[in-house]
Amino acid sequence: MKTVFITGANRGIGLALTKRYLQSGYQVHATYRSASSARELLLLEVSESNLTTYCFDVTDYQTYPQLVAQLPNLDIVINNAGYYGPKGYGFGNTDINEWRKVLEINTIAPLKLVEALYPKIQRSAVKKVACLSSKVGSMTENTSGGGYIYRSSKAALNSVVKSLSNDLSQEGIIVLALHPGWVETEMGGPNALISTTESASGLFKVIENADTAHSGQFINFDGQPLPW
Repeated sequence: MKTVFITGANRGIGLALTKRYLQSGYQVHATYRSASSARELLLLEVSESNLTTYCFDVTDYQTYPQLVAQLPNLDIVINNAGYYGPKGYGFGNTDINEWRKVLEINTIAPLKLVEALYPKIQRSAVKKVACLSSKVGSMTENTSGGGYIYRSSKAALNSVVKSLSNDLSQEGIIVLALHPGWVETEMGGPNALISTTESASGLFKVIENADTAHSGQFINFDGQPLPW
């Protein structure tokens, strides 16, 4: 049975990905930050024998060894946990502390988690790492300005993905930066274009079809390449 590890699985895209991988017969290891925000995930664990959940904060690096010790070897690692930060703060109003928090969650933690899980990924025959990025992190796509905090965190994450793909390619580890689309989540808002189920289905296909030639690429949920 293939194994997948998904962070931030308590809601939105993370929860939809959890359901999608369970439907495909995967053993799913999913994290949530607090039980109060993870009711659906925890109820799902009761009915799904292939689901194991962990209360885990991606920025609490001291707890990484404890988490890793509980996990089996992993075929796929999905860095999904993310934080948008304050909305509506443009030029001249950037909150420095919030910026640091967003960078910590969106950029630093994904790299540190891959480093921690590296021995588990190494032992797999599949060896895939997917990082949920965003099209707003693309330099080419940025034609409107603003969004300094979130944009910069995802642009930096893309750089992390590119470096990881170079560093790990000789071992056959595939590393991807994925845009989930404009999704109906708390972050995406009510005007979003697709549901979490549609996004998760597309992301699942992209990850399943990815081979070493795709490593280091920035890819849309529908499989189309995106410009850096």
